[in-house]
Amino acid sequence: MTTTARPSPWIAYRVPRPAARVRLVCFPYAGGAASLYRGWAEALPPDVELLSVQPPGRESRLREPPLRDMDPFVEAADSDLAAELDRGPYALFGHSLGALCAYELARRRRVAGRSAPVHLLVSAHQAAQLPWEDEPLHDLPSGRFRERLRELRGTPAEVLDHPELMELVEPMLRADFHLNETYRHRPGPLLGCPITAFGGIDDGDVPRARLEPWDEVTRGPFRLRMLPGGHFFLHEAEGRAELLAEIARILRDA
Repeated sequence: MTTTARPSPWIAYRVPRPAARVRLVCFPYAGGAASLYRGWAEALPPDVELLSVQPPGRESRLREPPLRDMDPFVEAADSDLAAELDRGPYALFGHSLGALCAYELARRRRVAGRSAPVHLLVSAHQAAQLPWEDEPLHDLPSGRFRERLRELRGTPAEVLDHPELMELVEPMLRADFHLNETYRHRPGPLLGCPITAFGGIDDGDVPRARLEPWDEVTRGPFRLRMLPGGHFFLHEAEGRAELLAEIARILRDA
């Protein structure tokens, strides 16, 4: 793999590996950004290039309005990432909301007859076709919204405790939750690629029973791995180490 794609605002913290055999494209969870995956490249095989996705409304794209609905999100991602995804083998990874975005991107490309991922890795999100049953957060009053963010433990305390910073990032957080909570799965062709689903053993929000139905959305092989930790096991030392080791193994075999 020797060609290079044009720079994309959807990719940040890239560590170029021009001779890579496969690229791993990673989508962040709600409220997250590309920096989530900074440092992952060192834990992956040298023939894997990591591409960390930067959606609008955060970090290097803070001045852009965030996307609140799945169709425009995936349309924009597919359009801007096409040069990357069409130039060689790639896998998609997403955690929580990112898993849903990665899945919908894979579906869109399949319907359009574009290159498919060699593997779809979905982490800490219920199977896409299951109905959303949890309390919606995107339209809560500001005080309750911030309380729930603290309970979920996905937003750093230094952000929650900084009123000016919270005022800046709250619209992006609400947009991400709207994207997740208003998503509705639509019938369509099954994927053909393998899917591996990851869950946290102590994740009460996304238990094993909500992960197992991911096998219904592909004709390819399916595997489920439960890892140590809660919903954000990718930030916990043991869960993160096992997750990266499993991803490395999958991509070696891809």
